[in-house]
Amino acid sequence: MGKLQVLPAQIANMIAAGEVVQRPASVVKELMENAIDAGATQVDVIVADAGRTLIQVIDNGSGMSASDALLCFERHATSKIASAEDLEAIGTYGFRGEALASIAAVAEITLKTRRAQDETGTQVSISDFGKIKSASVAAAAGSNFAVRNLFYNTPARRKFMKSDAVELKHIVEEFTRIALTRPETAFTLRHGERDLFVLRKAKSLKFRVMDLLGQNVAGEIVDIDVQTSIVKVSGFVAKPDAAKKTLGNQFFFVNGRYFRSPYLHKAVMKAYEGMISEGTTPSYFIWLETDPHSVDVNIHPTKTEVKFEEDNVIFQILYACIKETLGKNAFGDGIDFDTEGAVPLPQLGRSFEEFHGAAKNPSPLIDDSYDPFRATYPDQIGLDADGFPSSAPAPAAGRTGSSAFDTVGAVDRSQEYGRLFEENSAANARALVVQGKFIVSTAASGLMLVNIRRAWERILYERTLKQLASNAHVTQTALYPVQVQVGVAARGLFDANAERLAGLGFDITPFGNDTVVVNGVPEGYSCESGKVEQMVQDLVLILSDDNSGVPEVVNTSLASKFATLGSLNAEAPRNAAEALKLLDMLFAGGNAEVTSGGKKIISIIPVSELEKKF
Repeated sequence: MGKLQVLPAQIANMIAAGEVVQRPASVVKELMENAIDAGATQVDVIVADAGRTLIQVIDNGSGMSASDALLCFERHATSKIASAEDLEAIGTYGFRGEALASIAAVAEITLKTRRAQDETGTQVSISDFGKIKSASVAAAAGSNFAVRNLFYNTPARRKFMKSDAVELKHIVEEFTRIALTRPETAFTLRHGERDLFVLRKAKSLKFRVMDLLGQNVAGEIVDIDVQTSIVKVSGFVAKPDAAKKTLGNQFFFVNGRYFRSPYLHKAVMKAYEGMISEGTTPSYFIWLETDPHSVDVNIHPTKTEVKFEEDNVIFQILYACIKETLGKNAFGDGIDFDTEGAVPLPQLGRSFEEFHGAAKNPSPLIDDSYDPFRATYPDQIGLDADGFPSSAPAPAAGRTGSSAFDTVGAVDRSQEYGRLFEENSAANARALVVQGKFIVSTAASGLMLVNIRRAWERILYERTLKQLASNAHVTQTALYPVQVQVGVAARGLFDANAERLAGLGFDITPFGNDTVVVNGVPEGYSCESGKVEQMVQDLVLILSDDNSGVPEVVNTSLASKFATLGSLNAEAPRNAAEALKLLDMLFAGGNAEVTSGGKKIISIIPVSELEKKF
């Protein structure tokens, strides 16, 4: 007897589900896409425990008959593909008919559905490893899918799910991508007892962007609309000064379908060359419309990657469109206008002063005898004409007048001032700040150079480790709280990590569904509005990582990330005294030579090397 055997259908479905259902967000995506394909004008999404226990999608679409309600859970049961030619002109989201079968293989699922012309609906329940129950029930027109206990029969997959905050972030991302493609459709997203989104039908795509991502994002983008014989490019690109270090709000759509494309992303970044700083990425919302026969959407299990027939041409068109849009809005290079007939402007060279003479600054007229504080008081009691008290003490002998600030028993502090300058002189002799980047000081063998940013990184690393271990922190309160819009997904990250952030010295409170208010930051961080906003964006990146595992390893990783963030946010010493204080904090730690990432902090230039330079 041979060794090969055909797997049972249920096992085959569970294996196939690994390609389609990777996390709760995958279920949300597939069910929302089915609702859109059914012609729904209202789609409601309800999740509990970030989708672990419940994912429910309700729509008012066309619904299904009793026979279709049973057949839809079979693999490759679809109404959209009848021949091989149909694969070349896909105009809908779903077409393979594998999503519902994959979901049913790893979760308990209940479907209630009814067509508008039917008097009663159909309920189909699948649980207990594939057992199917069907019954006639009263139901609203459309479909109602309820997916419970995701991965209940595959505990290994459930174990590798991330925290609720991270999984909810992915759900919000999938919801946003689909909602952006259908501004004419109303959507809601509810998590537990809180409504995250309530989207009515939008007047335009820009209104949908504003409803989903906030007025700040909508105010940072400009329109792009170009029609060519190969592709139509429309949507929005952000102003260069709105580019951020965090990835987010980068969207490509082709024929109404979201897709990822590192290749086309390079075209966008190339168009922004010279206008944004290194390490930042602009927001963009780009819709491509092309012949369905010229694009293949069937190259990835989740259909998030596509293949264009002429991708190099699309690249060049996209680059040119964005470059032109940025130029029209005065973000790009200046335009050389025709100067024929214009009055020539003089050009001043380096030797202009030598031949024409340098302009001299006017000399100010100074009256050495003028004293604004000198006043002559009348003899009578009361106030003089200038409002000074007439009872002021008489002027000292040898002086013609009396100052309004002269008092009896004045203290001579000249010696204290002298000591102050002596201390500053000593500090200046021991430390020198170079352009806010380096500290130069003396060492036993020569000169010591200290990288200020890396020194802060080491100091904050040691400090953060102690705070994570002891929960002892110092918070410096901002004079004016800073309000930062982070989006619904990131807002959930701050909620889930509120206790940890408070333990590190951050005072951050939620405000609405997509905004946080920064009331205070840890000692050493800047409270400037711009730096606080950038700090919050960096915090989103840190909190997006899964922070579960061995506590010591987690604390070390978090301390390293927060130290890097703090070093970018910290202020450089402004004088020698502050430089010396920074050096004292650096050498008080365990290792002053390298950062937590192993980068060099201190460099010693020996006297022998200095002698070679002379």
